[in-house]
Amino acid sequence: MSSRELASLRQRWTAYRDLTALTEHWYWRPGWRAGRDFYTWHLTFQEQPDLHRLVTDLQHQLQFPGLDLVPIDGLHLTMQGLGFTDEVPDGDIEAIVTEARQRCAGLPPLDLSLGPVDPDAEGIGLLVRPWSSVERVRAAIRAAIAAVWPTVPEPADGFRPHVTIAYSGAPAPTAPIRARLAELRDLPAVTATVSEVSLIALHREHRTYRWSTRATAPLIGQCPQRVEAEAGRGDQ
Repeated sequence: MSSRELASLRQRWTAYRDLTALTEHWYWRPGWRAGRDFYTWHLTFQEQPDLHRLVTDLQHQLQFPGLDLVPIDGLHLTMQGLGFTDEVPDGDIEAIVTEARQRCAGLPPLDLSLGPVDPDAEGIGLLVRPWSSVERVRAAIRAAIAAVWPTVPEPADGFRPHVTIAYSGAPAPTAPIRARLAELRDLPAVTATVSEVSLIALHREHRTYRWSTRATAPLIGQCPQRVEAEAGRGDQ
């Protein structure tokens, strides 16, 4: 585990030991409301049986008042927001997707390790590593946005890759949750290979995140010119 990831995990566990109550996660952030969707780039984990088994096992042991468990088909890693769907023109979306596909084609699929549990006041996640490979994909997405817009939303700094398995739904006491998490910290991590990054329209109602996929940018590990050339040979 890299020094950055280990330092983050230790720091967050230290803070969690001093936390007396959870913080409600589902308050409405600025601009959010029922029925309004938000464009964002995510990594998703639909076909990852090892991850699904780990999350199912953990969630079975984390059924505490105050925790809202994430549905298996709702597991995600937030990468980069764009804006509310009623404020982003379709033409801009198409141009950003085109730019993202060109940049992401040169990046290889992500081989990620997920675990151990990594809690904070608003939820319980899984540590994701290595951060560096996820950061490269995010940088490519941000470069794609910068090719279309003069300003890229959201700061470049402060990004921490993680996959949440339970959100804090009420200001419940942390002591029983913390005791259970201490028993789960040594469960082995699992691996997942992610071969694309998805542009989704996200909504947050009924204490969960749901989305529809607008587009994907495959992670191929080849330059766009080579991909086009191979596709052309396949048509012959």
